[in-house]
Amino acid sequence: MPLPMPSLLRRSVLAASACLPLLAAADVGAAGAPTTLRMVPQADLKFLDPMFTTNYVTRNYGYLVFDTLFGLDSHGVPKPQMVESYTRSDDGLTWSFTLRPGLAFHDGAPVRAADCVASLQRWSKRDNYGRAMMAAGAQWRVEDERRFTLTLTQPFGLVLESLAKASGMIPVIMPERTASRSGDEPSNEAIGSGPYMFKRDEWVPGSKVVFVRNPAYVGRSEPADFLSGNRAGHIDRIEWLYLPDSNSATASLALGEVDMLELVPPDYIAPLRNDKTIQVRQGGAIQASMIVNHLHPPFNNPKIRQAVLHAIDQEKFLAAMGYPPDLRMKHCATFFICSGPNETSAGADAYMKPDIATAKRLLAESGYKGEPVVVLLPTDYAVLNAAALMVIQTLKDIGMNVTTQSMDWASVVARRARKDPPGAGGWSAYATYAASFDVNSPINNFMLGSACGNSMPGWPCDETLDKLRAEWIRADKPEERRARLDAFQERAYQTVPYIPLGQYASPYAVRNDVTNVDRLTGDVPQLWVLDKSPVTQ
Repeated sequence: MPLPMPSLLRRSVLAASACLPLLAAADVGAAGAPTTLRMVPQADLKFLDPMFTTNYVTRNYGYLVFDTLFGLDSHGVPKPQMVESYTRSDDGLTWSFTLRPGLAFHDGAPVRAADCVASLQRWSKRDNYGRAMMAAGAQWRVEDERRFTLTLTQPFGLVLESLAKASGMIPVIMPERTASRSGDEPSNEAIGSGPYMFKRDEWVPGSKVVFVRNPAYVGRSEPADFLSGNRAGHIDRIEWLYLPDSNSATASLALGEVDMLELVPPDYIAPLRNDKTIQVRQGGAIQASMIVNHLHPPFNNPKIRQAVLHAIDQEKFLAAMGYPPDLRMKHCATFFICSGPNETSAGADAYMKPDIATAKRLLAESGYKGEPVVVLLPTDYAVLNAAALMVIQTLKDIGMNVTTQSMDWASVVARRARKDPPGAGGWSAYATYAASFDVNSPINNFMLGSACGNSMPGWPCDETLDKLRAEWIRADKPEERRARLDAFQERAYQTVPYIPLGQYASPYAVRNDVTNVDRLTGDVPQLWVLDKSPVTQ
């Protein structure tokens, strides 16, 4: 048993170890023997199609099984990945791409330009970046086995950023047959050209996912750097062991039955930090948020949304969620990500500190008549339960009439899709969070990237924001893009499409015998860089 460990956690570990089956025997052997990394993922793997869902578990699966044309490095710069070379015309309307030689899918078939074009055409129909490219007249064309072109009818300043999109609907390259056949339905064919192969014969939904290293993977000459460079895996076998009970997952890590927890629940950060056999490390940036329903009173009134924003104390929200001071920010003034490429404080001056008096004044000026505010409270998601309780208290503090609807998170997800009035089975507000790559620009921010007519719960709509977003997308020079970004955020602070609750870092935990951990960056687990000490094999 690792020491020191608080007595409460020690008793929990002993109890969990008595009732849990042994997850897997440790690998034993000399240096060079096959290695296995066992990780507890943040959720169960349900879908095998990274173009079908924004679910983070499917995204993480996608980066193991598939490859992308470009990948972001640790500085957020798009770098060629499957692409050997590319050219851009002076007007930016014509692009030509050439694949690296020797790329092959897991079934042995070569990766062709036709596979890339079919994949990008499918992706463009579902993703914000892809749809924006289509609005600029994007046409993909196969030139030969390794070359394909993109032609545009309008300027689009985010071509490489689109092809290197790191999260959400990532533009992975599938075989042409898969991309063409799947259409709008999720693909169930796990054939990519990535560094690991999915072991369907060992997949146990709700329990276990297995990947084995792809011996035919053709890595780049550059070293791995976040999602770019050589992503050839060091570990021979990766097992995801789904343990939804936080106590069981943490106990398994402490006992050495698993090597890594993708996410550490806040209540377990301090105990795991006291375990000398485990490292708790800072992951990627996360933005907590309050989503409000724009279709019905009271939050169809922008002045009421402004009132709530004035009342938000970001540090108190994050403290209530359980994150220690070293993992949370006192205040982040951007709708995007602080320390990210699009950080800006434009329009934020009035909201830098919580101001209950101003919030109450604006609420009175808004004409609020005491309409019930239905807040959805998840009972089985500790972090979001705490955030929702803070939302409820904050709304009451400024004089709003709050009704709470308690339910599990799956029911919140179902309820938030309903457009009924709050008093007829609908809702007014709920709390959630998003990782940095789903927040950090006017197009991939999960709420600010949603144009009028969107299907995002909350259904924000502001035609001026839509116009400013389009101008930012078309901007081709850095200084012009920065000016458009500032104008976009200034408008966002006026209309308040949603309410940021603060920024924090999501911690992960690994045992000390896992090596290369210092090479992990951001919020996508780059398991291909990890290895294990020979003494543990």
